Amino acid sequence: MASRVLISVRVKATPQRAFEVFTRDIALWWRPNPEFAFTPRSPGEMAFEGQERLVERLPSGKVFEVGEVTAWEPGARLAFGWRQATFAPDQATDVEVTFEAVGEETRVTVIHTGWDSVPREHVAKHGMENSYFMKRHGDWWRDLLDRLGEQV
Repeated sequence: MASRVLISVRVKATPQRAFEVFTRDIALWWRPNPEFAFTPRSPGEMAFEGQERLVERLPSGKVFEVGEVTAWEPGARLAFGWRQATFAPDQATDVEVTFEAVGEETRVTVIHTGWDSVPREHVAKHGMENSYFMKRHGDWWRDLLDRLGEQV
């Protein structure tokens, strides 16, 4: 089975509202982590540009494309690529986010796959064993989703 991070949290919002805050207000809840920086010049401000791509706008004014949006279904599903500047052309990961109503709340689930394409020695993995790296990355996603919950 391929390596993946799977994190779910419940937020006090409708699926539509959770999706809107995830996409439109990402700069309000996203917090960079130096271990998982997209570029050597990170951090910048995260933003979805339309329904086409996720970018990091650096303080210098440069824009780094994190990934192309591959699914944009408001209130239901969002998917996008995730690359760091140091990734080789054959190295890429994917993020899928689902929004599911559970009573008066929404379950937001993030599945981040593709890490098998990035070798342990790569700077993105810091030489960590895969299981430890995936746990650290999962912890970061949980922190991010907790902040999302605070914003909705």
